[in-house]
Amino acid sequence: MKEEAIKSPLKAFMKQKRMGLNDFIQKIANNSYACKHPEVQSILKISQPQEPELLNANPSPPPSPSQQINLGPSSNPHAKPSDFHFLKVIGKGSFGKVLLARHKAEEAFYAVKVLQKKAILKKKEEKHIMSERNVLLKNVKHPFLVGLHFSFQTADKLYFVLDYINGGELFYHLQRERCFLEPRARFYAAEIASALGYLHSLNIVYRDLKPENILLDSQGHIVLTDFGLCKENIEHNGTTSTFCGTPEYLAPEVLHKQPYDRTVDWWCLGAVLYEMLYGLPPFYSRNTAEMYDNILNKPLQLKPNITNSARHLLEGLLQKDRTKRLGAKDDFMEIKNHVFFSLINWDDLINKKITPPFNPNVSGPSDLRHFDPEFTEEPVPSSIGRSPDSILLTASVKEAAEAFLGFSYAPPMDSFL
Repeated sequence: MKEEAIKSPLKAFMKQKRMGLNDFIQKIANNSYACKHPEVQSILKISQPQEPELLNANPSPPPSPSQQINLGPSSNPHAKPSDFHFLKVIGKGSFGKVLLARHKAEEAFYAVKVLQKKAILKKKEEKHIMSERNVLLKNVKHPFLVGLHFSFQTADKLYFVLDYINGGELFYHLQRERCFLEPRARFYAAEIASALGYLHSLNIVYRDLKPENILLDSQGHIVLTDFGLCKENIEHNGTTSTFCGTPEYLAPEVLHKQPYDRTVDWWCLGAVLYEMLYGLPPFYSRNTAEMYDNILNKPLQLKPNITNSARHLLEGLLQKDRTKRLGAKDDFMEIKNHVFFSLINWDDLINKKITPPFNPNVSGPSDLRHFDPEFTEEPVPSSIGRSPDSILLTASVKEAAEAFLGFSYAPPMDSFL
């Protein structure tokens, strides 16, 4: 009976976490009780920021030529969908799917993220796709960030060709094991912190750290993925103000609609570390209004089953006042030098000389045991691997095709007609 009492909120939490932020906000907006809560009312009255707003669900017309987004040159301008055998669906998002694919000529395996242009334009997300691609292009030098091999497009889709990582999401392993012992949580937190520190050194704030975006490679090392919410050009002490992220991990300053800086990533690291140690995020509630109120007002409560150093680190990272948060003064160096990580040799860590505490034991690229069957059992859409037929080239598709100039080489529109 006690076990069921634990599992019930956990299952509800896992189900809720699969929901995107836009869907989450819509759900709050339709909940009369939640809407009466003053903090929720405040959140729902978010003013339009300078940066594209993630919560704007109103359809918008495709951009005019003067508004077109130029995503820069592609590293492989001649790539096309027919270069790949698309084998399995291994992930899904707001704008498309991630597929396991084998390059026909190279016989190498990749994770190919396929995004629908119309869906991106409808939600005004062109600039976030641009940010994702730009950040991916900078990631080549860090071992704990997923790498982009090249990108290309057709008239109606964008394709990111990424490292194929098949050790499973941290979310998946937490779901199975409920929580991790402290040494394992420390190892993952150190590799995550290293990746965040590197992004910060490039003046990039990640903003969407959560177990779903943290993968394990075939040896058990961390790989951060999904850079769609990254914010570029945030100098040291620089701030931004867009309301975005994932509900359970939103920092208080984001909820308060206050300007925030790179310390928002250290809050998220604290939330993920807490979840690794305890099984749920620090302020989680099935009631959305209560969860937001907890994040803003409830003191952090730590059960006594962790070490003093872990307790001290969580208190520092989950400090509601960002100016007093661990990392506010000296960013990654403060995290790196914390007593909780005193057992970590950071040079060995970055060079992958530390043996991971858990080995996913995958037998090869076709071993999909660590992917959710919800994805892998879904049929691969036939449209993924081909360019659109002329019958599909409606006016809206043509406009979508023209909205992503420079993402990569795209065949001239008249070649489809």
